[in-house]
Amino acid sequence: MGIGCDATHATAVDRIFELKKRPGDKAMICLVNDFRMLSQYLNQVPEMAYDVLKYANKPTTVVYDDPIRVAENLVAADNSLAIRVVRDTFCGELIKRLKKPLVSTSANLSGAPTPAKFKDIDKAIVQGVDYVVNWNRDKVNKRSSSIIKIKNDGTVKVIRS
Repeated sequence: MGIGCDATHATAVDRIFELKKRPGDKAMICLVNDFRMLSQYLNQVPEMAYDVLKYANKPTTVVYDDPIRVAENLVAADNSLAIRVVRDTFCGELIKRLKKPLVSTSANLSGAPTPAKFKDIDKAIVQGVDYVVNWNRDKVNKRSSSIIKIKNDGTVKVIRS
C-alpha cells in the first residue's frame, strides 16, 4: 500500500514528507510508465539499465545519477533519484494520464511497519491525503522491489535484491 503525488511538484512532495513525519533526507522513489518517460527525467540513462529492467522478474527500482525536471526535494543529497518503470496496468495508466512521474512511498508513518493491506494503514495517513483510490484494497503486498544503483560510469551496486 502506498501514497504518491506529482514528482515534479515540490509542495506536493513536502506534503508527503510531512504526512509521513519522514526526514527530508530519506529518499522516496519516482514511478514512470515507460522507457521514453524515464529518459525525460534523467540526463543520461546508462545502457545497462535497459537490460536490467527488461529482464527483471520482479518490480525493480534503479537509482540513477543526475535526475532532471523533478522536484528538487525529491533528489537525494548525492544528486541521485530512485526510479521504477511500472508494469502495473493501473499505475501505468495513471501516470500516462497525468503525463508526469509519480512519487511512490509506503503508506505508513516513518518508522512504523509498512501496511500489508489497506485496512492496516494508519488513520492519520488516510485522512491526510487528498484522495484515496478504491483499487485492490484487499490485495496483500508480499514482495519488496529490488533496488539497484547504476551510476553513469557503469558502476553497479545491488542495494536490495
